[in-house]
Formats: sequence, structure tokens, C-alpha cells
Amino acid sequence: MQTQGFGLLLLLLGAICGGSFGLPSKFVKKDTPWETLWGPFFFFVAILLPTTVFPFIAEGLFATCAEAGWGIVKMTVLFGFLWGLGSMTLGMSFAFIGLSLAYAINYGAQIITGGLGGFVIHNADQIATSHGMTIVGGIAVCILGVVVCGRAAILKSQSQSSGDDGEKMPTGSKLIKGLIVALLSGVFCACYGLAYGFGGEVMRISMESQGNPGWRAAFVVSALILWGGSLSACGYCVFKLCKNKTWGTLAAPGIGKVLFIALVMACLHDGAILFYGVGASKLGAIGAAVGYAVFMSFAIMVGNVNGFLTGEWKGASKQSIQWIIGGILVLMIGVSILARGNYMHGEAAKVPAGLSK
Repeated sequence: MQTQGFGLLLLLLGAICGGSFGLPSKFVKKDTPWETLWGPFFFFVAILLPTTVFPFIAEGLFATCAEAGWGIVKMTVLFGFLWGLGSMTLGMSFAFIGLSLAYAINYGAQIITGGLGGFVIHNADQIATSHGMTIVGGIAVCILGVVVCGRAAILKSQSQSSGDDGEKMPTGSKLIKGLIVALLSGVFCACYGLAYGFGGEVMRISMESQGNPGWRAAFVVSALILWGGSLSACGYCVFKLCKNKTWGTLAAPGIGKVLFIALVMACLHDGAILFYGVGASKLGAIGAAVGYAVFMSFAIMVGNVNGFLTGEWKGASKQSIQWIIGGILVLMIGVSILARGNYMHGEAAKVPAGLSK
């Protein structure tokens, strides 16, 4: 139980990093091209930090990858590539349907894919058990919490709108495109959690061949995922720099501040990823599924707290605030159910196979 509690604490710390990594971007000038900030950010996140820092934490990182071989690491890298693609498509969904609705759909799809999907893919034989049904129920409650938080965000946007009729929601083909893109972005983003499920053999090799404890071995899996994500995320930023002819902004006056902000954001982002990986590893055999749903729920809570602290809810209606408080409470209940399900799984694993029912 102590190990599980420590794992949940690490997931919370990861969510604090993940829910805060975007805050430094508020200090970048509004006329700064998107790719000027996010290009270096993805380079730091997916290439520089994993390549230069992770090997000092996980002994024999490159040797582990070589020993594992492409046949073992390919699924982890592939799902990392899809994760990077999700990070890009989320930004596209903002332009179609706005932040509030896009985030609600994205987060919901992430919990379904990363939590429920991961459980079905890697632990299908346990769904019908008591702990399996508890975990599925907890994921369902977390999804409900996301829906409630999404409703609160929409009500907030409407109440803060200067127009008499509130925020005008998109209609027609633009709405349909936005909903599809937001849904796909959530599915792709959740591939980070699925990638961890495929990284179990890599962690085993790192632990047995290199003598790394589990929390250090998790850095090897994280590196593979991030390298896979660099192909899609950094590739898209290069495309934007070429299309918009903004390469020159990377050498313009003031770029030092932009690069520093991008580096701070990258450290917080990778901190979130690493706390998630280590925290999920502390939750046992089903940690990848339970951990992702818990992590995303914590991230939503932290993100909304940051929203209150930075004044994003200033002028919001009383109704929207009631909805967001209700959504956070529902998420807390969902996390509690998931923690209970994971504990039940740990207790069931202690029972000899011949005595289990």
C-alpha cells in the first residue's frame, strides 16, 4: 500500500509539472510565431534532454536499446511517434472549435484510450475480475469528471464573452472537422501511455543487464517514446518554419529569452513524463492503465487550479464555477476508485493461483 501511495504521489507531482509547463509561454511576446517557440520546445523535449540527460540517470541506456533490438523497441517508438502527432493535432483542433470544447474532447479521449484502452490491450484477462470491474468503473467516473469540467469551461467562455449572446459555437462542417480532429488528437496523445505498456521488456533488460532499479529503467522507455515523438513533432515544426519562412526569427533579437522559456517548458514537460513513468511503475502490473487515467485526472485538476491562480476564471459566472468544482470532485472520486482497484489487484496477486476464485 505504501508503494502504491508513493506511486500516486509521483503521478500528482507529474501532473503539477504537466499542468504548469505551458505557463511560461505567457511571457513570450504575442507576435512571436508559433513555430519559433514550439519548434525549440519540441527539440529540447524530444531530442536534447533524452539524449544528453537521460543516459546519466539510466545506466547503459544506449546499450539497453541495442540489446533489446528493433523488434522489441519498435512498438514503443511507433506509439511515441503517434503521441507526437497528437500534440500537433491538438493545436489544430483549437482553431476549429476553441480551447474549451477541444480540451474536453481531447482529455476524455485520452482517458478512454490510455486508461481503458490500455487495460483492454494489456490486461484483457482481468476485466471480469472484481478489481478489473472496479478499475473500469473508476475510469468511467473519471470520464464523467472530464465531461463536467468541459461543460464548466464552455460556460466560463460564454459568460466571459463580450457579446450579448455569449460565445458563438462553430457549426456545420467546421464543427464536424473540429470534433473529429479533437477526438483523434486525444487518441494519439494517449499513445504515450500505451507506449509504456509495450516498454515492459525494455525495462526488464535495463534492470537485469544494466542493474538499474525500476525507476531508472523507466527513463529508457521514456527516451524511446520521446525519440519517436520527435519525428512527428519536430518534423511538423520544421514544416511550419519552411512554409511560413520564419527561420530568421530563430536568430532575431530577443530569441535568447524565447529559447530560455522553451527550455523551462521542456524541463517541466519532461518532468511530467518522467514522474508519470516512475509513478506508473510503482502501481504494479496494471500501472500503465491505472496510472494514465489517474495522471490525466490529476492534470485536469492542476490545470484548473493554475487557471484560477492566473486569473483565467476572472469574471466567470457562478454557474461555471459550480460546474468546475463539481467536475474536480468527480475526478477525485474517480481517482479514489482507481486507487482502490489497483490495491485490490495487488491483494489478489498475493493469493496463490490454485486458491484464487
